[in-house]
Amino acid sequence: MPVVAFPGRSGSAAGGCTVAAAVERYLDSLPAATTRANYDDTLARLIDVAGGAAPVADLAPEDYAAVMDRWNGAAAATWNRHLSALTSFTAWAQRQEPVATNPARRLERRKPARRGDRAVPRARLDKLLGDDAHALRERLLWRLLYETTARAEEILSLDIEDLDPELRRAHVASKGGAVEYVHWATGTGRLLPRLLKGRTAPELQAKSRHAHLASLGAYVRLGEATSARVTADHDPAACRRIR
Repeated sequence: MPVVAFPGRSGSAAGGCTVAAAVERYLDSLPAATTRANYDDTLARLIDVAGGAAPVADLAPEDYAAVMDRWNGAAAATWNRHLSALTSFTAWAQRQEPVATNPARRLERRKPARRGDRAVPRARLDKLLGDDAHALRERLLWRLLYETTARAEEILSLDIEDLDPELRRAHVASKGGAVEYVHWATGTGRLLPRLLKGRTAPELQAKSRHAHLASLGAYVRLGEATSARVTADHDPAACRRIR
């Protein structure tokens, strides 16, 4: 970054540059417009606190503390963002030599509060997935998503033929189109046979509470040939009686 000569320097570190002029020159030196916009609010506050006509060399820790008082009750990330603006401006001013010391030396970055573990506790998860109040299909879907860590689209797009219960796996189409295997654990291994036991694809559709194949597709896709056959067999128009 080029060194900017401040007007009116008399050979001393103090020089004659004002806070307002230094802030303007600093912001002009930033290449990114987003950075200038983010820092502008903080440095405008610095001008208000210290006085735009005051010599930049006279900036003191008390000035910076007064600036940061505005965000004293803000989140740690907000505090740190405004403090970064001050420290960046200070580092720039020290390179230009109108500021001999660091007015931000007494201020410290704050540690953001941890959001905690967002994972669902295992006991709560087991209770949910083992609750018979929820339909078997839903519990199986939840188990598959949890145990395979696959995308919902991948699981919901599975055909029956894609499943390999013996090896506890299924092949799915990834985002790039490549065929990959997802593997499940004991929970899915216990639920899947209960859903498929003794049932063919058409029987699964016939026993479903869903009236149309489109809604059943949210749980399992039957394939084009099977879907066409089941649709024909269960077409409401074909079931009408002629009086």
